[in-house]
This record gives sequence, structure tokens and C-alpha cells, in this order.
Amino acid sequence: MKKLIFDEKFCKGCGLCVAACPKKILTVGKRLNAMGYAVAECIDESACIGCAFCATMCPDCVIEVHKEGR
Repeated sequence: MKKLIFDEKFCKGCGLCVAACPKKILTVGKRLNAMGYAVAECIDESACIGCAFCATMCPDCVIEVHKEGR
């Protein structure tokens, strides 16, 4: 099982992670962080393949991808 962790306080809602996701399970949601930015979120974590393209593309290192057993 994969787990995505977003450090929302640093997310600027740029959408680069959304564009990078091959499974199209990320979106920039409606929830705002303390800085007033709409934050990225996963809409179907069970569909995540753990490729970490989202984390690689994030300019602010907001996303961590954890795979089972790690």
C-alpha cells in the first residue's frame, strides 16, 4: 500500500504535481492553508502506484510518497 503525505503549510497550489500524476488522482482542492493557497490533495489514494512523479515535480518538496515496508 502506498501513502501520500502532503505538508500543506508549504503548498502553493501550483498544480505541477497534478499534471505529473499518471493516474490523475491528484487535484488542487478548495481547502486553503494558512497562507491562503488552495492545497493539493489526493482523491483516490488506493489508485496510487507509488511512482513519486508528484513528489519529484513539487518545487517546494511538499509531498512524500511512502511505500509498504519502508
